[in-house]
Amino acid sequence: MHTVPLERDAVLRCAVEVGASDLIVTVGHPVMVTVFGTLQPLAGSPVVSAVDARRLSESFLTPALHERFLRDLELDTRYHLPGVAHFRVNLFIQRGHWGAAVRIVPVRIPLPGELGLAPHVVHRVLGITRGLVLVTGPTGAGKSTTIASLLEQVNQGGTRRHIVTVEDPIEFIFEAKNAVIEQREVGTDTKSYARGLRGALRQLPHIIFVGEMRDLSSMAIALTAAETGNLVISTMATQSAAQTVTRIVDSFPAHQQSQIRSQLSLTLRAVISQVLLRRADGKGRVAAREIMFVNQAVQNLIREDKIHQITNVIATSLREDMFTLDDSLAELVDRGVIEFETAHPYFEDMDKRAQLQKRHYRVTAIAGTGARRA
Repeated sequence: MHTVPLERDAVLRCAVEVGASDLIVTVGHPVMVTVFGTLQPLAGSPVVSAVDARRLSESFLTPALHERFLRDLELDTRYHLPGVAHFRVNLFIQRGHWGAAVRIVPVRIPLPGELGLAPHVVHRVLGITRGLVLVTGPTGAGKSTTIASLLEQVNQGGTRRHIVTVEDPIEFIFEAKNAVIEQREVGTDTKSYARGLRGALRQLPHIIFVGEMRDLSSMAIALTAAETGNLVISTMATQSAAQTVTRIVDSFPAHQQSQIRSQLSLTLRAVISQVLLRRADGKGRVAAREIMFVNQAVQNLIREDKIHQITNVIATSLREDMFTLDDSLAELVDRGVIEFETAHPYFEDMDKRAQLQKRHYRVTAIAGTGARRA
């Protein structure tokens, strides 16, 4: 077996060649990569020693970043390997040893259709000119990729737009086509998400992309920006539209929550919640998504603090381009794109899951052996 030298660019090239989405450098293991959602050793990688881990991790740092890492003991940065990929790098210390977790970001930005977003949904999302649009999901669910694809669609579109991004760190690098795009990195181009977002409001943008609404300050400014006529797009680590609304409201002090629900009901325009699942043919992963567009019914539920009923509105609003995650999972299973076992843990409606299971499995009794799957 070919041995991979523990050098930064060689390791990164090998990870890209095997189709990895992420890689981990940690002491006592080979370099580990995530391929189609499965964590596995990088073929040919020796076990990483403490010296190797520090040397590999330090190779991502400039002198200034090195000083900052030694001060903070953790750091987010980025790296670009020309012609190969961009890389989002998180450096950390564990049990006194250096380590790195690296997200691989393709050089080419895919368009929404390539990610399975229906044209009518894309058209409706990109038709929003003001308010708040959120893409949510767990870590590694492809949120940044989905937003980048939507922004690239705008970039290639007919109407010229001014896009300002505030990211930590910058992931996808946009090549300006029909849009004017300015990308600001927290720690390099601005001190914080909150300050960067506040500054973006004075840059005359049509669209503001905030890498993550991660704290009370950035949430408050994003809501204000959306309320004053800007289109703000951001991400959250929530798993449904209802959970997203609840998370935002609960982030504020109790005495402000009524006001925030009112503000959110007027500014929130859409929530796309997604998970990435392994394809049945083993050739990559596919996104299952819940899509919610805020209509009068959803506005009323948010304002009246009946957020738990939002899923019911989504389930009955197919004509308004909405659908639940359960419906998306069922469609992917019915089409044979994913296996039922893959979708099984993600269902919220147990009855819907049981109905899907009955459609795909026939159980017959065999004397003396119990049941078998036909």
